[in-house]
Amino acid sequence: MKAVSYRGTRTVAVSEHPKPKLNSPTDAILKVTTSGICGSDLHMYDGRTELKEGTVVGHEIMGVIEQIGEAVRSIKKGDRVVLPFNIACGFCFNCHRGYTNACLTMNPEAASAAYGYAGMGPYQGGQAEFVLVPYADFNCLKVPGTPGDEWEDDFLLLADVFPTGYHATELANVSPGKTVAVFGAGPVGLMAAYSSVLKGASEVYVVDNIEERLEKAKELGAVPIDFTHGDPVERIFEIRKKHQPTQQSHRPGEEKMLGVDCAIDAVGYQARDDKNPSIENPTQALENCLRVVNPTGSVGVIGVFIAPDPGASDQQKKQGIFSFPLADFFSKGLTIGTGQAPVKKYNEYLRDLIISGRAKPSLIVSHRINIDQAPDAYSKFDQRTDGYTKVLIRFDEKIAA
Repeated sequence: MKAVSYRGTRTVAVSEHPKPKLNSPTDAILKVTTSGICGSDLHMYDGRTELKEGTVVGHEIMGVIEQIGEAVRSIKKGDRVVLPFNIACGFCFNCHRGYTNACLTMNPEAASAAYGYAGMGPYQGGQAEFVLVPYADFNCLKVPGTPGDEWEDDFLLLADVFPTGYHATELANVSPGKTVAVFGAGPVGLMAAYSSVLKGASEVYVVDNIEERLEKAKELGAVPIDFTHGDPVERIFEIRKKHQPTQQSHRPGEEKMLGVDCAIDAVGYQARDDKNPSIENPTQALENCLRVVNPTGSVGVIGVFIAPDPGASDQQKKQGIFSFPLADFFSKGLTIGTGQAPVKKYNEYLRDLIISGRAKPSLIVSHRINIDQAPDAYSKFDQRTDGYTKVLIRFDEKIAA
């Protein structure tokens, strides 16, 4: 079968790999119809993780079940399914409590597992024609329709970025009427903004420096802020000051609440410096979150921070150690939430929002390619050029046409 594999820093290749076989009675084999290239894949692509060369990558996967193990009961051949990027057993202490992002049994090295990702277990990725699904009854989300229909792209985004963006709003305690600032307009940042709108936020700001992504944020109902045009936090303050109805509703003293109720770091350790976007400033987005959020507000960190990071600029950062304005955090009385999304906690409900027509996450999809175009797509996505925002690999010839 054809698959995309890691071949070294900024190099992936499309080559032939053995088709997976059932390893356990609880497994299934999925014939992939669509797989996404995720911003997290770029961490490996850029050589910022320790990934073995030849590893098949990709953790955003959907398709049709081709084969099931004899113990699989609720999933059958021919079912159309999407896979959470978290691989989970469903029976460990963390899975029982809904933390499928921290499954204790699927990865001998850590409390988390995923398809085709560094440090997340021995599982082949899904940028391939077929993929092995462990514990298929638990890990498959059934979806209606047929491959290539109007829901194909929407359902694929249930594998990661839609639930992850929604989880960011949970980490930041977004609820109806609250004001939100999202730093980063990549796929997850856009889905965090979109989820904030879906949850009834009164104002949503999205900060980035890429024109196409900011235009998409505006299309999703957010106010775009280009950080190359000035301090993004100060610009949010200025916009809110000029909003007369808000100012008129304040009691004396409440004008101090210049910022927002909720802030989301959707960039992580590869954030660019506001004053010099050509260089990294790993804590830039997080620092902006802490500045923009009002006293007693909430911060959600969904952007990835990793260790070890071979590409970091010094030994401390290579170990994931950064300075943090703890005094400001304490004095403001903020809450903060971090970590991977437990996709299964949300994916059924988000699926039903799609089916009902209330949500259309595929609005962020910029490119649909066939697998042979993957190396070029990785390069352009990594450089944020030609409008590459969210790229989907289509495997079915009829879908890809």
